[in-house]
Amino acid sequence: MERRIYLVHDPARAHAKAAIDGAPAGAVVTIGTNRTTEQNAAQWPILQAFADQLPWVVNGQAVYMSADEWKDVLTAAFNREQLRVAQGWDGGLVMLGLRTRRFSKQRFSEWIDFLHAAAAERGIAIGDTFR
Repeated sequence: MERRIYLVHDPARAHAKAAIDGAPAGAVVTIGTNRTTEQNAAQWPILQAFADQLPWVVNGQAVYMSADEWKDVLTAAFNREQLRVAQGWDGGLVMLGLRTRRFSKQRFSEWIDFLHAAAAERGIAIGDTFR
């Protein structure tokens, strides 16, 4: 069973300590800072701007992709396209490991900066409110 405890006050810290003391052998503890809700929200208007303004080649055809599809492409670029590709169940291709949900606050900040730079490079107009 996975549990998340946000260390936002002393009682939460005490709860985390008790959870560690009661954890079974072999349990794993990870301490880090995740992206904020505001950071998460900031990426979507940028990704939507890509979706609305820039056609991209998919299966040999220039098409407008969804914001989610742009997130896949741009996450691969952000990771310098060092990714793993697996054969799909029915013979297609599947990119593995392209997730932003585990980014720290700092890494997510770098991601947002990357999105702004990529948008500027391709002439994508985005609002200044999310910078």
